Amino acid sequence: MYQFSYADIQSESAADAKDRERQLLTRSIDLLAAARDTGTDSMQAIEALHFLNRLWTAFVEDLGSPENGLPSELRANLISIGLWLLREAESIRQGESDNFDGLIEVSQIIRDGIQ
Repeated sequence: MYQFSYADIQSESAADAKDRERQLLTRSIDLLAAARDTGTDSMQAIEALHFLNRLWTAFVEDLGSPENGLPSELRANLISIGLWLLREAESIRQGESDNFDGLIEVSQIIRDGIQ
């Protein structure tokens, strides 16, 4: 029978959560790249913007939670970035922008910074 300490289980859970976050960001980046290539009025753009919106809404809610273990300054910075991503996505959806590259670049930076 296997016995694991609470710390082992907790650290594995944190590693799993970070891996899921990286995977979700990668999926979002892939969708945004496809949307950039097909245009702002495409079905790919609708799917990419919807996915980004759901993802970053969940991230911002989690970052705002008192249970989130990240340092408060980092949480505040990530919330600000998340709000920018959501606003920029809405500008694209409204036809006011086509800045998929900005969304992709910022998402890649966030994804690559998850350790």
